[in-house]
Amino acid sequence: MSKEIAIKVKDLTKTFKIPLEASNGIKQKLINTLKGIKGYREFSPLKGVSFEVEKGDFFGIVGRNGSGKSTLLKIIAGIYAPEEGLVQVNGKLVPFIELGVGFNPELTGRENVFLNGALLGFSHKQMEKMYDDIVEFAELEDFMEERLKNYSSGMQVRLAFSIAIRAEGDVLLLDEVLAVGDEAFQRKCNEFFEKIRKDKSKTVILVTHDMGSVRRYCNKALLIKEGEVSLQGKPDKVASAYSNIFIKEQIKELEKKSEDRPEEETINKKISDVDMTDIYISQSGKKTRAVAFKEDFTLDIHFTAEKSHKNLVMGVHFFDQSGRNMLAISSRVFGSFSLDKGENVVSFDIQNILTDGDYHVNLAIEDEDTKKLLVQTHEVCKFSVIGLSATVHSKLGLTHPEVSMRYGKK
Repeated sequence: MSKEIAIKVKDLTKTFKIPLEASNGIKQKLINTLKGIKGYREFSPLKGVSFEVEKGDFFGIVGRNGSGKSTLLKIIAGIYAPEEGLVQVNGKLVPFIELGVGFNPELTGRENVFLNGALLGFSHKQMEKMYDDIVEFAELEDFMEERLKNYSSGMQVRLAFSIAIRAEGDVLLLDEVLAVGDEAFQRKCNEFFEKIRKDKSKTVILVTHDMGSVRRYCNKALLIKEGEVSLQGKPDKVASAYSNIFIKEQIKELEKKSEDRPEEETINKKISDVDMTDIYISQSGKKTRAVAFKEDFTLDIHFTAEKSHKNLVMGVHFFDQSGRNMLAISSRVFGSFSLDKGENVVSFDIQNILTDGDYHVNLAIEDEDTKKLLVQTHEVCKFSVIGLSATVHSKLGLTHPEVSMRYGKK
């Protein structure tokens, strides 16, 4: 049995003309015209976008800033007109795009309720019937005779949201408005949208950066990348794809910043003939200062020794910005290790159970036979873990991941 289509978007393209700097003088304008030089550049936030939303769907649209999400929503709402393609909406559409548009700061809260209701298509009589419920939901019973300009921004949003959800639409367009106001009011918002999701009484399109909301509410989702549909399907899959894009961009940004930064100063005082010459995080053999959440990494440590040393033990500790010891590694679990005369490399392949944040490494090497400390360093190998998820236990303190160790001459 085929389902009914609530919204159909087909080959949608939108182009904006952005003016360039004005030409100085009539002569220059004429020359530009003769040369075919335009006085504007074209920008296309949407390029051939197509998808369908079935009645009762809670449909998520995600993407980075500038990917075209809000433009798409405004075309569906009829605010913008596309250059190419079509949008077909079956049912009454209510946009929750800019809450509070049409509010008059000089009018009271009560007067704005009726004004905003009129903009949504309600009669005065209909608004009178809904008035008490609106005020109760917004929790503004003591402020309705106050002028709106005396409201806080949170109070205004609560009032606007409480009015908007009364709109008797078949299709709701939501632009980052799933949860507004303080924590208590957000719970009310969540209950409202949870009810919609369960009873499928309305079709909802949600544009958001919050992957938690996508996973919680949506039954379908779409990822827009550079104005085109990059992925469409199950919310978990789309949310994960978006998260990967977000993480990779952050890593690139951190890597670029690290290239521009001078080499970090470390506390690495030589206390024996063994000298630590380099230490860094790597992935697939490539140095990095940022790793993604749950992506394993390698800690590579380079030493030079004036003579060979046997029966050594090394301790490595990862500390967060607050100075908490979050991860500990001891070479003792692999048995003793040795350093040859000359250049050596010790590598630890580490299961990444660190949550997002900034970290540094402290390490020490001791001779098991003489109990002499050969190497001791503090606050070296500064790096970041980037991600949108976290595990509870890794925020609580010391953790023990799966680790393997390799060592030998360089």
